[in-house]
Amino acid sequence: MQRRVDGLWRQPEFIKLWTAQTISRFGSHIGGGALRFTAILILGATPFQLSLLTAAGMVPALLIGLMAGVWVDRLCRRPILIIADIGRAVLLLSIPLAYMLDMLRIEQLYLVVGLVGVLTIWFDVAYHAFLPAVVRREHLVEGNSKLGMSDSVAEIAGPPLGGTLVQLLSAPLAILLDACSFVCSAVAIWAMRTTEPAPTPEAQYVGLRQEVASGLRAVRHDPVLWALLVSATLQNGAGGIIGVLYDVFLLRELGMSPAIVGLTVGVGGLGALAGAFLAEPLVERFGVGRTMVGSMLLSSAATLLLPLAHGPLGVSLSMILVVQASDVAGAVFFINALSLRQAITPDNLMGRVNATFGFATTSAGLVGALAGGLLGEALGLRAGIALGVVGVGLVSVGLAFSPVRRVRAVQQSEAAAGWSASA
Repeated sequence: MQRRVDGLWRQPEFIKLWTAQTISRFGSHIGGGALRFTAILILGATPFQLSLLTAAGMVPALLIGLMAGVWVDRLCRRPILIIADIGRAVLLLSIPLAYMLDMLRIEQLYLVVGLVGVLTIWFDVAYHAFLPAVVRREHLVEGNSKLGMSDSVAEIAGPPLGGTLVQLLSAPLAILLDACSFVCSAVAIWAMRTTEPAPTPEAQYVGLRQEVASGLRAVRHDPVLWALLVSATLQNGAGGIIGVLYDVFLLRELGMSPAIVGLTVGVGGLGALAGAFLAEPLVERFGVGRTMVGSMLLSSAATLLLPLAHGPLGVSLSMILVVQASDVAGAVFFINALSLRQAITPDNLMGRVNATFGFATTSAGLVGALAGGLLGEALGLRAGIALGVVGVGLVSVGLAFSPVRRVRAVQQSEAAAGWSASA
């Protein structure tokens, strides 16, 4: 195993991609909080305006997500990544510039967040399609694990660093660091010399609607991809219910302070980091399918403690920390699910399949968040969270009976899109 781990660290093209993603994720975790602080502290945004700001970042996935997949398959992916990074840097730079000129308004934040969301959709779809061109498919789990480690570290360290920069520099100027991170990411990707598979020839273009439909059909006709899509969609829907009620449940029902709530989120980041380390060894020991099913069952079982948390602060906090620590299992599942999806999807459909997953999961997350708010008001916070937890558990049980359970290992095939399974 050590030889394989060393292998990716010795591949210059992967190192460049890892560097780009690591710098960008740190910047995003810093800039995301700084942007909200800008709205709250500088512009005095109301709760409704903050909800509009959040929606501005989600709507692009619903409007253009599927079309982005078609264009990613029609074009080379590396230029898309570079253009998206540069575009996001320019957009974010407009915020500190407007602030220094005393021209910053909430409407500008809506516009910037929405346009950044558009470019992020293009980047994410192209990025997930680009990784299989950088590393061999049997190393996708290792590659996604290493990238996941960086994201987890950024999740742990980025928000506190962002808060410190906001206090030292002001929120709009802290966004400048996020913009610079996108420039650094673009430079690192520009320096790559990876040879990509040829995009879909122009002679094969059949129109956006038909090509979007071909991505949907590719998912529907592959039993493993279909099982992954259904589980991811339902999980995001149930998770949206839990996520929208989580903070207010801890604050109002359990009487925790904002600092303690932040501590629990940090424990989740540490769990995700541990999961990134464990994803590959667990696959080597148990196989892809069993690892995915086992990690999801473990994660959903731990989540049962969330609506059951009660009593003195020490007791309730211990239960919540167990729930957050179970992110180790969630990270193991996500890394393997993404790697499996990348491995079994043909190169010429990679963008459309990734876009299909992104559209479905984002839609479900938005519906879940809206439903969570209604359930929390109608039934109470604890009952609303309990329904979300039950939903996550049912998804886990369903996955255990799906074709995913039989997948043994991601393999390189002649079609560059294979998986092996044993009954």
